Amino acid sequence: MTKPKVFVTRIIPENGLDLVRDFCDADIWQGEMPPSREDLIRHLVNVDGLLSLLTDQVDEEAMHVAPNLKVISNMAVGVDNIDIPAATALKIPVGNTPGAMTEATADLAFALMLSAARRIVEGEKYVKSGKWKTWSPQLLLGTDLVGAKLGIIGFGRIGQAVARRAQGFGLRVIYFDPAERTFQGADAVNLNTLLVESDFISLHVPLTEKTRHMINEKTLNIMKSNTVLVNTSRGPVVDSNDLYEALKSRRIFAAALDVTEPEPLPRDSPLLELDNCIVVPHLGSASKQTRDQMAFLAAQNLIAGLKGERLPHCVNPQVYS
Repeated sequence: MTKPKVFVTRIIPENGLDLVRDFCDADIWQGEMPPSREDLIRHLVNVDGLLSLLTDQVDEEAMHVAPNLKVISNMAVGVDNIDIPAATALKIPVGNTPGAMTEATADLAFALMLSAARRIVEGEKYVKSGKWKTWSPQLLLGTDLVGAKLGIIGFGRIGQAVARRAQGFGLRVIYFDPAERTFQGADAVNLNTLLVESDFISLHVPLTEKTRHMINEKTLNIMKSNTVLVNTSRGPVVDSNDLYEALKSRRIFAAALDVTEPEPLPRDSPLLELDNCIVVPHLGSASKQTRDQMAFLAAQNLIAGLKGERLPHCVNPQVYS
């Protein structure tokens, strides 16, 4: 029997890749960098399935060059890189990998929060540059977590996992969530209240037109001067230029970013010049166990779609109606 043809846009962990190779005739992109737009289009011609990453922009044009396309499986929770309305109109189910990265991303969000609050990255640079001469009562003073208030914007799986960690550190948790989910030990508030009252703010919203640049000059200006902002969601949720001005002027205390706009940040980005801004290269799901699980789920979605079965994790279930 002829195997279905698929394009995999990067080398993913073996447990997922082995499943794909066993069932499919797999064209696997070998480069360290994502395929260019031209390469993506060229490799999509005549494929039955696509296993993509968040770095791949899969729009309506890309779908139309693959008239046999039966499924798009995104190895990520977010699917803002895929034109979901176009896929739905074409009856192409789109899969993602929810749940797999919840705990790893919450761990990283909390690690970034601690690092920014206690100025750990600054401290390491201080030591390595040879400036450390003695213990000093005023050296690199940070801010405490115990008794502080953490505001979580977006209260899905990851936001709730961050809240659980926060309770163990003695933080008071408030949250803003359009879906109005509830959580024991945390209070739901409106967005303005959260921005005004929080000592720490952690972002966990998907990227939509409503959330794009929701952290901007206006919202930054109503935050406390001691606020630590953490973003592990999507870079464009924060206006980078406005954040730079707020950090440079010490309008807020610090920021810690796992995601940026653009991504990656250019080496001359002014954000990288600031001591009170930590930037790491999108490491939210970067544990071996998590990436293995993501690859496995992505492969399962891909294969289900190729078989004509319902995807285990489908973001546009309307295609089945």
